[in-house]
Amino acid sequence: MGEDVEKLKQRLSLLDYLRQQNWVARPAGDGPEFVGLCPLHAETRPSFYVNRRLVVGTGTGALPVMEELKREAKRRKIELLILPTVRAIQVLERDPTETNPVLHVTC
Repeated sequence: MGEDVEKLKQRLSLLDYLRQQNWVARPAGDGPEFVGLCPLHAETRPSFYVNRRLVVGTGTGALPVMEELKREAKRRKIELLILPTVRAIQVLERDPTETNPVLHVTC
């Protein structure tokens, strides 16, 4: 089953998959985020958010970001912000619900 999920994730984004399942969403503001009713339980007020932005914190700005990540973000039409970690945290603080973070952690 895990392989099937991985194959599906390679073919389409979560947003595209949910739309194929007739999930109805509307843009949540001006950003790359969408909101709709949670597909996992019954509800009357939208609470399920899906977005198309990924922020990558790169330490002082010197840590590399894999080309595969850049290609995959482009393929999935995800906005990719590559920033020094301090700046990435500022973006996350400003728009906490519109962003998926990846922060490099080193020892």
